[in-house]
Amino acid sequence: MVNNKVHLATKVSSFMENYGRELRIKTNIRKKEKVEKVIKFTERTKRVQKEVRATLKKVQKKMK
Repeated sequence: MVNNKVHLATKVSSFMENYGRELRIKTNIRKKEKVEKVIKFTERTKRVQKEVRATLKKVQKKMK
């Protein structure tokens, strides 16, 4: 589920906070091309999250 509602405190949507852009909703999401884009996006996001986790672990060790 994607939250595109503007938060009262931050004045931006959760989607904007996470991805740095507004959510674009298109009507036909079943096209093969779009599914492939979602798969690539998901893979890229997982890779970035893995890199961030590794960096945070290094920083935590340094701070100890």
